[in-house]
Amino acid sequence: MEIKQATILNAEEIAPLFDAYRQFYKQPSDLTGANKYIQTRLSRQDSVIFFACEDKACVGFVQLYPTFSSIGMGKALILNDLYVEPAHRKKGVGENLLQAAKDYAARDGAKSLSLSTAIDNKAAQTLYERNGYEKDEQFLHYELKMH
Repeated sequence: MEIKQATILNAEEIAPLFDAYRQFYKQPSDLTGANKYIQTRLSRQDSVIFFACEDKACVGFVQLYPTFSSIGMGKALILNDLYVEPAHRKKGVGENLLQAAKDYAARDGAKSLSLSTAIDNKAAQTLYERNGYEKDEQFLHYELKMH
């Protein structure tokens, strides 16, 4: 398995995984939209994507968005998306992608790397906790939908 940092040249490889990730979260398939979204994020450099390849096939990805922490007075990263093809789960792909994200955060000088997942996604919670992520017991997270 090889973990690579994506460039715009990798958008078409990553798009089917991104589309599958969105479908996991009950969104309709939109491969064209997924490809355009990934191309835009990478061309504008407003996200960082690492992807896992096995036998020249793209089998998983993680996407990080930069932000800032007012309390920590420094850079922070949001691990917004992590997806591994079902046939490649429990083979270390997710852990390797999390390690790539952690290594990048350290190199980038980020003070934290945060994420959220569905309450019923126990497999992801187990993976995150096994890799040192701690459940936030101090703050509730809210969201205002704009449309």
